[in-house]
Amino acid sequence: MPAISPDALAGALARGPLAPLYLIHGEEALVALEAADLIRAAARQQAYLEREVLTVEAGFDWSSLIDAMSSVSLFASRKVLEIRIPSGRPGVEGAEALTRLAEHPPEDTVTLVLLPKMERQQQGKWFQALEKAAMVLHAAPIDRQALPGWINRRLQAQGLSMSAEALTFFVDRVEGNLLAARQEVDKLGLLYPQGELTLEMLRDLVANVARFDVFHLSESWLEGDAARALRMLEGLEAEGEAPVLVLWSFSEDVRMLLRLRQGLKEGRQVRDLSRELRLWGNKQRLAEPALRRIGARRLMQALETCARVDRQIKGVEQGEPWRTLKVLAHQLSC
Repeated sequence: MPAISPDALAGALARGPLAPLYLIHGEEALVALEAADLIRAAARQQAYLEREVLTVEAGFDWSSLIDAMSSVSLFASRKVLEIRIPSGRPGVEGAEALTRLAEHPPEDTVTLVLLPKMERQQQGKWFQALEKAAMVLHAAPIDRQALPGWINRRLQAQGLSMSAEALTFFVDRVEGNLLAARQEVDKLGLLYPQGELTLEMLRDLVANVARFDVFHLSESWLEGDAARALRMLEGLEAEGEAPVLVLWSFSEDVRMLLRLRQGLKEGRQVRDLSRELRLWGNKQRLAEPALRRIGARRLMQALETCARVDRQIKGVEQGEPWRTLKVLAHQLSC
């Protein structure tokens, strides 16, 4: 079956009968939770009144899945069967049971398989069988670029909108913390039943709940967004992140750009270098423009700054590592 986006799921569920098998996987817990809730609600409306949940943990007896697939309820002719595999590793016996499930989904049952983010090496034949048989939804993170649209859709569902200035402020406050973003939107819906929200209205209402990680930090300076890079560094420092991990992020990506420059000089294409340089997602889009903007000389200077931060962390050079990391962020963003 084809994959479906989280935004399209509600419409697909409303238009027709439910699929016999759904697969939800990915690292964004809120997206996965809301998608599963939509499927459960649609199932209730279509008289799937019983619900059975199997959580696969250490020592799980896979014969219980076989029993659940073949059992007939005394109280309801239709049921929802949920299979939760938090580790994403079903083992040999589980792989066989899940493959059988994909090949022969139980009748009068909506089966929902919930998995975490699945690395490529985890996607064995059982996962491929589920992908082929199920309606698949990838619960991917909502990145900085997609977040304004995600927030706007939530606001519109509550009869609200935001000025451009207010939306930028809101995104800055909740970036990296999707659950908090949802809670803040819900709160705004209670306080303001309808209409446009301005920056003045938001300043005292929206908590500063942004949560950052080093893997998103590089996107900010690769894009040349100095203000965002500095704000993320301040957030990481406030959250007690280790400066050595932040330094590693900077160093790896500066070296990546230098290797990219060398590859391009040799006549290779960015798409051909992607696997070698680990250019995934937004980095593949941002790397080449960032290289043109920063240039080789400033990249070499940035490596020297990285070395200075390393010495400061080790205590063999005077200076505050976080302050020098902010200098480095500015150096790479401008």
